[in-house]
Amino acid sequence: MIDVIQFAPLRPEIQKVLEARYKVHPKEDLEKVLGVVRAAVTNGHSGPPPGLIDKMPKLEIIASASVGYDGIPVEYARSKGIPVTNTPDVLNDDVADLAIGLMIMTARRLVASDCYVRGGKWPSGGEYPLAFKASGKRVGILGMGRIGREIGKRAEAMNNKVAYHTRNPVADVAWPHYPDLVELAKNSDFLIIIIPATPQTNKIVSKAVIEALGPEGILVNVARGAVVDEDALVEALVSGKLGGAGLDVFVNEPQVPEVLFGMDNVVLQPHVGSATFETRRAMSQLVVDNLDAHFAGKPLLTEIK
Repeated sequence: MIDVIQFAPLRPEIQKVLEARYKVHPKEDLEKVLGVVRAAVTNGHSGPPPGLIDKMPKLEIIASASVGYDGIPVEYARSKGIPVTNTPDVLNDDVADLAIGLMIMTARRLVASDCYVRGGKWPSGGEYPLAFKASGKRVGILGMGRIGREIGKRAEAMNNKVAYHTRNPVADVAWPHYPDLVELAKNSDFLIIIIPATPQTNKIVSKAVIEALGPEGILVNVARGAVVDEDALVEALVSGKLGGAGLDVFVNEPQVPEVLFGMDNVVLQPHVGSATFETRRAMSQLVVDNLDAHFAGKPLLTEIK
């Protein structure tokens, strides 16, 4: 059987399929199998780093169970003739749903008002304070890939005006394109972030972008924590220069700035963009399908180019 090193788990039902087709080694046994493994199963956070790739002379493919790949040295692997696959498309709906959910939850203060009821404050406190609409507004999207398009469709269905920022206009997208991110933020009530984390996008959502959203603006991040200047975001929320934030990702996950915990205008999620049974199963299956294709000599389904 073909030896596979596993750095990240798959869904249990798909893990059984993987183990039936391949000789799977846990990462704890890595040192014992460096010389024989031909494939690595991982996710976007778990590598393997370049130095480890160099220690696996027979490694032929890295298959990741995530769409993001900022923790995998894709270019280095490619330079060694090792393709890297990820799991795009299968999680588009879930991440887009969460982005819109965070937009609504933050604007309407749904988490805080839920706590108001659960805390027994309604009988004595009376009506909960007013919140803001999430429809009929201006939604700016940073990034216009597959998921960005799904977010735009959902936002537009809520009678919002959609615009976006990318380095260049996307040919088949009709929504207005802003070449300057600060200008997009100035002209948005919500800014939804859905771009990969790369050296070029590190802290692209800067203090200037955050403050351009303004004291009634809401930032939603379902991308990666590194693309936002987290210190500037926290400062803007504390000072009132930003109206609110819906955050699924953070710079030092699972560590989250504790000052955010007590803010009613912030909704926090533990990086659950793709965390549904259906989607995680499909992501895991795509990992196995890519391995099967590679070792059968067939084209890979989702190679990162």
